[in-house]
Amino acid sequence: MALFPFHYPVPNPANEEERQRAVERSGVLRRKHDPGLQGIVDDAVRIYRTPFAALSIIDRDRQWVAARVGIDIEQTPRDQAFCAHAIQRPGEPLIVPNAALDPRFSGNPSVRFAPHVRFYAGMSIVDRGGYALGALCVFDYKPRDAVVDVTDLMLLARQAERIVAR
Repeated sequence: MALFPFHYPVPNPANEEERQRAVERSGVLRRKHDPGLQGIVDDAVRIYRTPFAALSIIDRDRQWVAARVGIDIEQTPRDQAFCAHAIQRPGEPLIVPNAALDPRFSGNPSVRFAPHVRFYAGMSIVDRGGYALGALCVFDYKPRDAVVDVTDLMLLARQAERIVAR
């Protein structure tokens, strides 16, 4: 018997094979630090006043963090990635007001242990073909109201799409 419940596994999108080919075609996984992506993540932290932000690409079995603020990790297992949930509905935001109370995330190691994620807001990064490659997200160790204006997050995600898709 597990000591604590784990989060619900994230199903792959119905178009996973095509989506994965789009990730590979973008070449983003082969790039190192991109100042443009880092600037977008820096802007997200400033606008949303969160201690954490990231731009992640969802690969076959991992989440690769292309740019980040407040965290040192470069990758996590895909099944632990909040952003793997965000790519399920390209172009729509994913808002989690309190991850500790959400059954999809309450057992996630990032919720149970440092950085103790509570609030998460993510917007998928979509290529020209409509495939969600990853997500731009902001997150906090404090819960936030369910009503979050994601207009700026959407605009920043569109900027990131232009960089990722080049």
